[in-house]
Amino acid sequence: MSVFAPGILAGRVALTTGGATGLGFAIARQFALLGARTVLVGRTQENLDKAVAEIRALGGEAIGVKADVREYAQVENAVRMAITTFDGLDILVNSAAGNFFCPSSELSPNGWRTVVDIDLNGTFFCCKAAFEALRQSRFEGRIISLVTTLGTTGWPGQAHAGAAKAGILSLSRTLAIEWAKYKIHVNTISPGPIAGTEGTRKLYEQRGLAELQARRVALGRFGETKDIAYAAVYLASPAGDFITGADMIVDGGRWLNYVANESG
Repeated sequence: MSVFAPGILAGRVALTTGGATGLGFAIARQFALLGARTVLVGRTQENLDKAVAEIRALGGEAIGVKADVREYAQVENAVRMAITTFDGLDILVNSAAGNFFCPSSELSPNGWRTVVDIDLNGTFFCCKAAFEALRQSRFEGRIISLVTTLGTTGWPGQAHAGAAKAGILSLSRTLAIEWAKYKIHVNTISPGPIAGTEGTRKLYEQRGLAELQARRVALGRFGETKDIAYAAVYLASPAGDFITGADMIVDGGRWLNYVANESG
């Protein structure tokens, strides 16, 4: 079931990094259900195969491409596979991400580098590799990157991820201006805590902070993966034709209610 008109993304080709699991898969799945041909990019072949099979079982079109977003040549190959298989690329979703809880004083240089490489560098590599194809999109190209409001407020225990997400936000706004003349729309989505995702399990539930995090959300509960997928559809569809440089906050009001100095 979808809140959008059937086929609203028909004819479009969408590439989603981190597309085999979590929010990336939820977005790719929703795109496929609404008519987009989807390219799922991830590092684990088993997860890619499972995700592609699920989308195809629902009647959608999908392929999986194994790639590490930290490696530009692999990103270029993923874009090339999208173009070769589906004759173009219209939508890029940057969902690949890494994170773990660690106080800044204990964070190793390698831990910092790994998260920044995946989140920030990976996003830039994907945008750069997809630029020419998106410029040629007959629908006006779309780039949608997942960030967080906590990147700009400060994110205790996650300085690496917070800094990377803030960098993605700045990068996206820069590209929104630079690439507007090419009719490429560049936006971000800031999810709150989303039930059933690895990030929520690892950062909150496994640390006994699920109840606290739910209280921090103004609506008093965790979101669902479909909430983020719907936001992505909105930005990728004709509804987003006059939107670029925006950050769509989908966090149940947490950004207004969040108290950064509480534990966690």
